[in-house]
Amino acid sequence: MKKVLLGLLKLLLVLVLVVVIGLGGLIGWLSYTEYKPADRETMEFFATTIDADALPAGESIDLLSWNIGYAGLGAGSDFFMDGGKSARSADKMQVSEYLAGIYSTIYNGEREPDLILLQEVETDSARTYGINEAEQLGRGNAVFALNYSCPFVPMPLPPQMPMGKVNSGLLTTTRYDVESAERLSLPCPFSWPLRIANLKRCLLVSYLPIEGSDKQLVLVNLHLEAYDDGEGKLAQTKALNDFLQDEYAKGNYVIAGGDFNQTFPGGLDSYPVVNSAFWAPGTLTEDMLPAGWSFAYSLDVPSCRLLNQPYNPADTVNTQYYVIDGFILSPNVELETVETLDLGFADSDHNPVHISVKLAG
Repeated sequence: MKKVLLGLLKLLLVLVLVVVIGLGGLIGWLSYTEYKPADRETMEFFATTIDADALPAGESIDLLSWNIGYAGLGAGSDFFMDGGKSARSADKMQVSEYLAGIYSTIYNGEREPDLILLQEVETDSARTYGINEAEQLGRGNAVFALNYSCPFVPMPLPPQMPMGKVNSGLLTTTRYDVESAERLSLPCPFSWPLRIANLKRCLLVSYLPIEGSDKQLVLVNLHLEAYDDGEGKLAQTKALNDFLQDEYAKGNYVIAGGDFNQTFPGGLDSYPVVNSAFWAPGTLTEDMLPAGWSFAYSLDVPSCRLLNQPYNPADTVNTQYYVIDGFILSPNVELETVETLDLGFADSDHNPVHISVKLAG
């Protein structure tokens, strides 16, 4: 009996040793290959065909912002970080179908937006089966910035399939001329080792010329922190506001749009939290903006749903909505209309937000 127990103990120790060595090796490899972008990087355009030059002064300009959920988080999907089970809840055919629906919404509507800001766009990821979504969605002047790059994300843990390789980020595309674009790193709230397989959030900033003006439209594409303790959102929001005000002080026109992962004023009144155990966004307030600046968003339609389960609007107990997508406008940008398109979350866990503006003065 003693020999049997000793044999089992040795086997257990060997198994523990293998796990420890394997885990240590994985952490070491991920640390060595960690994506470490510079604070500021000049971005290259991967599409440069335009049918218009400078933005028109005094005319309506249409913008669309949409977190497309990497074309993997449509109506039939859930996500483990939201209380669901999966990191890959769509197969390759389903990803292609979601992507086709996203493309059709953007480009086959009554009027193609002049400026398009997309978040969670993949270039080569396991969860989207290597499909280059940026290449398929980028038209005119298109620029892409990584905010998530890791050779292997080990979450979620078995028995679910891990996320694996991820290359994902922000895509800005327009038919107008763009003079330059930059990637600006945002503060990362995570320390080692959580940081190594986590997102490295950023702003994708595009500078567009304006007819008859020596000023520019500074267009900011953003996707702020989601699963932090709240400090990351605050630090990133402050960095965003500081940058916007610096550009406005130069005399430029400034528009920032994307997924703030913070509910806009009145959002929780229109779409209250139905279960305190659910993920809760941060909160944006009107006094966060300097005088003359404004938010552009709509409360008529939710811009996001929780991915705790596949979409089931009839299940009011477990279906949670948010308004976390929209825009910030500088005082010299006049808002004409704002609308969140009600797509029933068919192709993404977010609905796109569309605005029309004029550059005043």
